[in-house]
Amino acid sequence: MKIEFPQGQRVWNGTEMQVDFPVTIDSNEVLCSISAEALEDHYGARSALEDDVLGAFDQQAGRIQAVCRQAIEGNDGQPVVLRSGLIRLINAQGV
Repeated sequence: MKIEFPQGQRVWNGTEMQVDFPVTIDSNEVLCSISAEALEDHYGARSALEDDVLGAFDQQAGRIQAVCRQAIEGNDGQPVVLRSGLIRLINAQGV
């Protein structure tokens, strides 16, 4: 499965309190997300405010993408929403 992350394409979704970002899986674009809470808990966001979560996302994009890749590989290529519990589980498995 070929998984790619287009650079610089992320959007704050204030309704869902998450950052949405495109992922290309075997030439098909899907939308994945990471919750503001997960960005606070795991990636250094100071708050759930837009500037803080987008800043944390940008600074930790490589780590977030590694976890996202593992989640996508684990669910046969389906889009994911990265929440704190899922990230803890994936990190416990050695990502």
